Amino acid sequence: MRNNYIKLVLVAVLCANLVACSDILDEQPRSNYDPTFFTTETGVMGGLTAMYAHLRQFYGQYYYAACQQPTDEYTYAWSADNNFKDIDLTEGVGNYASNTVRSDALWNAAFSNINTASGVIENGVTAGVADALIAEARFFRAFDYFQLVQNFGGVPLDLGAGELKFNSAPNRTSVRNTVPEVYTKGIFPDLKLAVEQLPATGRVTGGATNTLARLMLAKAYLTYGWWLENPNNVPTYPETPRTDPDGHDAAWYFQQAYDVALAGIDNPGNFGLLDYYYDVHLGSNDRNKEVLLYADHTESSEQYDGASHSYFGGGAPGNQIVWFVTWNYTLIRGGIGNNATYSVSGQPFSHQWGTDSGHKTAGEVVKREAAQAYGRPWSCMAPPIGVFEKTFADKTNDSRYDGTFVTTFYSNWKKGGATWTSVYANANESAISDESPFLTFLDTDLPAGTVKYDAPSAQASEVAAGIMAGRSEYVIEPSHISRGRYPTLWKLGTYRTDNGTGLGSPNGSITRPINIAYFSELYFIAAEAAVKGATGSRSARELINVIRARAGKWRWDNNGRKEKIADNSAAMTAATPANITIDYILAERSREYFGEGFRWFDLVRTQKLIEYAANYEIGSGINPVNTGAMTTAGNHTRQTFTRKIEMKHYLRPIPSGQLDALEMTKEEKAAYQNPGYN
Repeated sequence: MRNNYIKLVLVAVLCANLVACSDILDEQPRSNYDPTFFTTETGVMGGLTAMYAHLRQFYGQYYYAACQQPTDEYTYAWSADNNFKDIDLTEGVGNYASNTVRSDALWNAAFSNINTASGVIENGVTAGVADALIAEARFFRAFDYFQLVQNFGGVPLDLGAGELKFNSAPNRTSVRNTVPEVYTKGIFPDLKLAVEQLPATGRVTGGATNTLARLMLAKAYLTYGWWLENPNNVPTYPETPRTDPDGHDAAWYFQQAYDVALAGIDNPGNFGLLDYYYDVHLGSNDRNKEVLLYADHTESSEQYDGASHSYFGGGAPGNQIVWFVTWNYTLIRGGIGNNATYSVSGQPFSHQWGTDSGHKTAGEVVKREAAQAYGRPWSCMAPPIGVFEKTFADKTNDSRYDGTFVTTFYSNWKKGGATWTSVYANANESAISDESPFLTFLDTDLPAGTVKYDAPSAQASEVAAGIMAGRSEYVIEPSHISRGRYPTLWKLGTYRTDNGTGLGSPNGSITRPINIAYFSELYFIAAEAAVKGATGSRSARELINVIRARAGKWRWDNNGRKEKIADNSAAMTAATPANITIDYILAERSREYFGEGFRWFDLVRTQKLIEYAANYEIGSGINPVNTGAMTTAGNHTRQTFTRKIEMKHYLRPIPSGQLDALEMTKEEKAAYQNPGYN
């Protein structure tokens, strides 16, 4: 290993003005913590509260793009800026560099929190607090190091006062430890103690538990096992042999991952799987027993949420991530009136719409609403066509597609104050009442010519939708999904209880918690470890079928907005292949956790990033000249795009903002940066 000594600026004070919900953690804002603060019980409790709050500094922000791009789940969308184009690596688009990749949000938040955790760990006994409280600090220190090592490779364990020691003053000298050192000195010891000392039930709502610690330990074992095995010869940095300091091989770590995950399944405490996938992400059911860790938000107080609930411009600690993946559905147009005439792309056409009189166009018929199926449309990220044709191929038996996406957009003009009795979508001359489907993304493509995109009445949608016989609403087939319009992510959608009878405040910061860890992932970790050779009482197929059986159960048709009682679990489990492969595990993980910030880590861990993400299909969605609409249907048919993903992209660049702030030579900066980046 090369000794990459640098003058690393690590600030020993922790800003604590961004906090968790007042009814969950009692927070007293402080501008900084001095060395004596953690020797008191008040200091320890303040430090622990800040550890939960620090999650909101990167979860809910542009870091989300770094967790989802470049992968097979998302690419950049119609209105994306360089926060999304740079990281996507699509050829001819963006600039992937140390000053553009938004994993900087993690780097900037993690080290101050790690230092706070070290302060609590070192001084907790003196303060007279219980081991369980110190174990919370151990969990968060390990959690942050685990996120860092997956993103950047080896990172510093010494923040100025020695490895894993609390640093009480700014320090300008440091060294990056190797990946094995970070795992074996930092992550594993802390998490093992957390498993032993954390309670089965959190001391507060959303508090760390031994089940959560088991999940993270099992996942860390699994990830490190893959790193040791290195099947595709992916380079690491700082350079070091792929050997374990404790003398174990990859197989040993896979077995540990399996054993720890099964222990979590068999000793769930208050956690467990819900009966229906839909309920896991239902806004009114947030903080349910399946969620082990979340970055919390609250509707009850803007002060504690740290963001405006009426109009939010973005930024930490607010939650805005679902806006990134929401297309501008408010562009959908309908009309009212008799013998009305539209002008589409400069070409007038007439259509008989019935007996209503008044305006030629109804304008917005699907309005922004602070509801889970709507929200604020920023249109920054779009799912490629393969998501709908391959990942979610089974939309009949598997409830996860319906419980993940908004595929039908309902009119809601009355909530916005409009008084029309009905509006026409120009499909089959049928009037559509309020709170009815106005545009639907179809489950599959239909025979050629069934959906007509070029008909003038279809173009009046202004979003290049189509019309078809037997449907009163506009429709779009999977092959016509584009960067401009696509199914949005219901599971992360806005949820408010203060809308009354109107549209509410869709531009306010999202007040739902951001889920980070699930009980269900214990099954996936054990199954993946079994595929890698671990043995035990349950096979990979048995473990995956627990998840798939639940996915086959329906109680609600989400996009149909009606009750649906169905149990397709037998069909789901029967369809599971006898031989489970890593590719099958990855497909199931995408179906279960689509769009939740897991995918980049999954593809990097299994070294499938290039294989899965190098090519994708989507319509360009290019905007016609001099118009704010997407009227040209041809811009929304599938095209193949190529990403230039290289081996260096298995590691994110060290943020340039960090390096620029250091007093160090050009050579020292180059040595500290990951290879291939400036």
